[in-house]
Amino acid sequence: MENVQEKMALLIIDAQKGFMDSVFDVENAVNVIESLVGAARHASIPIIYTQEMHRKERVDFGRELDGSEDIHCLEGTDDVDLIDSLSPQDGEYVIKKRRYSCFFATDLEILLKGLGVNTLIVCGFLTDVCVHYTCVDAHQHDYHVKVVYDGVRGSTVDAHHAALQAIKYLQRNSEIHSDQWISSLQNQTLLRK
Repeated sequence: MENVQEKMALLIIDAQKGFMDSVFDVENAVNVIESLVGAARHASIPIIYTQEMHRKERVDFGRELDGSEDIHCLEGTDDVDLIDSLSPQDGEYVIKKRRYSCFFATDLEILLKGLGVNTLIVCGFLTDVCVHYTCVDAHQHDYHVKVVYDGVRGSTVDAHHAALQAIKYLQRNSEIHSDQWISSLQNQTLLRK
């Protein structure tokens, strides 16, 4: 396979107010995501936020409520709002989604193709649900996936680790940490000067 230059985007999955009580160690994860956003902005890396959002009539949940989740992220509620410290700026993108995967029935792939992205730097919530399903679909669509291990959180510690292992099974080099990625971006920026 030919060596193609890496073109990244930071994908922040469902960093929404409605999930703040659903994940462990949420404050530390939010701090990490804030750092990632700052570094991406400084390095001019595209930033894409996703929001899970369901119609108030509840007609688009499908089989989602068959598992452990209750009704969540209804349009018009504070639950769908992004966390205040992670508000998109002009030139950043927001994808609204009805299902776990950010690829399913959204225009994410059109956006990624338009941006020329081939590598997704993934953070957000919940590791064992939307992060996992999105990474699987990204893999199926031939994107490289890099999950920021300290920038994702799941419903439980065990579920979080199991999801990370499942993603790593698909792409053995998918694990990164925020300090590693931020340092890499800073070094690239210095080289360009």
